[in-house]
Amino acid sequence: MFSRRQSFFSLAVQYFILIVGVLFAIFPIYFVVQASFRPGNQLYSTSLQLWPTDATLENYQYVWTQIPLPTWLWNSIQVAGVTSLIALAITVTAGYALSRFRFRGRGFMLNALLALQAFPALLALPAFYLILLRLQLLNTHTGLILIYSCGAIAFNVWNIKGYFDTLPYELEEAAMVDGATPTQVFWHIMLPLARPILAVTALLGFLGGFGDFILANTVLFEERLYTAPVGIWALQVGYRNPWGWFAASALILATPITLVFLYLQRHLVSGLTAGSLKG
Repeated sequence: MFSRRQSFFSLAVQYFILIVGVLFAIFPIYFVVQASFRPGNQLYSTSLQLWPTDATLENYQYVWTQIPLPTWLWNSIQVAGVTSLIALAITVTAGYALSRFRFRGRGFMLNALLALQAFPALLALPAFYLILLRLQLLNTHTGLILIYSCGAIAFNVWNIKGYFDTLPYELEEAAMVDGATPTQVFWHIMLPLARPILAVTALLGFLGGFGDFILANTVLFEERLYTAPVGIWALQVGYRNPWGWFAASALILATPITLVFLYLQRHLVSGLTAGSLKG
């Protein structure tokens, strides 16, 4: 009897902690959603209301029609998408080479990448600015993509290399015995098995390029070239903060991220090689 009561109490505590955690996770989202429907850029009302009684879509109409938010959103999608593809193409080949091949300078390269990963990216902002200035790529999406792609190399290479290290060599050896070339092994055997880490790398690359504000605000000067975070930040005038516009824009910007995550989550499956060597 005592054991049953103890088990019930333990289960109740676990559910209580989970409920509190869910409330903490959901409340900021709810707060932004209700602020986006409040008229007059009100962040909240003085009276206790779970939902504004005078809810309106005027904030959404304004940010979509009166400011170039669609252009900023498309700029962000372009920059993030191209960044993700370039970073993935570079790092997947580098990670595979560092995992499977032994060559002179391999250890130094891995240590150098690790040291670069430990270097704070914000301290490199002046260097990034000067590099783009010399290359005449300031105020261009090309320069932004270049920095994003190169900045993701260190972490992604180590991440992908670690995943390839977990894949058995016997798969490659069996394919080569059947007459496959190293290139065919990489494309037809290893890449399909590495789908989970490729999805994670692509998602991280897209998120990094889509949500960055500091670097984009440093190198972009024209309104038509703004990415979404920079454009939304520019909506504030002096000490006036248009909270309703911010909230509506934030929810609109969350849509591409949600769609990308939903598309890639079916690839985020581990254990694809389970049983591959059985028999």
